[in-house]
Amino acid sequence: MSSVALQGLIVSEQSGFFRVDTEDGQSFVCTLRGRMKEEASTSDLAAIGDRVLFNIIEDEDGVAVRSGVIEKVLPRESVLSRAVRTTGKRGTNQAEREQILIANATQAFFVQSASSPGPNFRMLDRMLVAGESSTIPRLCIVVNKIDLLPDVTEIEAAFEPYRRMGYAVLFTSAEQKLGLEQLRAELDVEGKISIFTGPSGVGKSSLLNGIQPGLGRAVKEVSQYHAAGIHTTRDSVLVRLAGGGYLADTPGIRTMTVWDVEPDELDGYFRDLEAISPSCRFHDCTHTNEPGCAVQAGVEAGTISRTRYENFLHLRDELRETYIAY
Repeated sequence: MSSVALQGLIVSEQSGFFRVDTEDGQSFVCTLRGRMKEEASTSDLAAIGDRVLFNIIEDEDGVAVRSGVIEKVLPRESVLSRAVRTTGKRGTNQAEREQILIANATQAFFVQSASSPGPNFRMLDRMLVAGESSTIPRLCIVVNKIDLLPDVTEIEAAFEPYRRMGYAVLFTSAEQKLGLEQLRAELDVEGKISIFTGPSGVGKSSLLNGIQPGLGRAVKEVSQYHAAGIHTTRDSVLVRLAGGGYLADTPGIRTMTVWDVEPDELDGYFRDLEAISPSCRFHDCTHTNEPGCAVQAGVEAGTISRTRYENFLHLRDELRETYIAY
């Protein structure tokens, strides 16, 4: 093995094999050092977006080959994750564990569709909670398929509460190439690592191809890199864009179970509720039935979206059941 560890970026993972790219454009297929794999963990030990130190494997003649061993995962700046059921030896006897969708992302784009299917606000609010707890610096909402609507006024009004909270909301049509220039400018920036995720059917692949020709196909090719004999793939891959940015695309997410957020701190991850909750009569207000609750008053006055509030209550009940169980 090489005596000097190299630094690289994990761009894909398949059944314990990690593709690691170096700054000079080289790619290596790596595995984790045995001592790392033996560590019991409630989270992924390595994930796409991780910066790692690895040693190159040499053949019997001392010639370096395109494979290596990851020795260390460098400290993460951000982690976007969700809770998944524990399988195999993972999870240290817990029913759920953390699945990392991406590490070190600088921005996240949560994609919804204006029609066919319509917006899934419950899913969106869960993704935003995950984004808020991830410490990713910038969170954006993309509303695709606006070309299917005769009038965009209603869909713009539906997402106006998110604009008021400070989220960037981009309206796009992959079919008619509306909003793609702005989206490309947001994504393809040198040094930016972005994640592009949302439910099935929202047109993410079409958007990718609109952002950069063949990008949807490139994502699939990366996910199949060195996949011979491997039957299980990760949810995400990281692809370098023409302008130097990196983009992670995920297949359609059916569920988004929030990881490591306690019920009593959930309002801190809802920007609209967090802004007004200090005005509640009780500092530990649950925003359900207490007198003098500023959040409930805001819902009644129309300054807080009733849909958002109901999504908050639903997710809070779900988290309470999880914490009671474990």
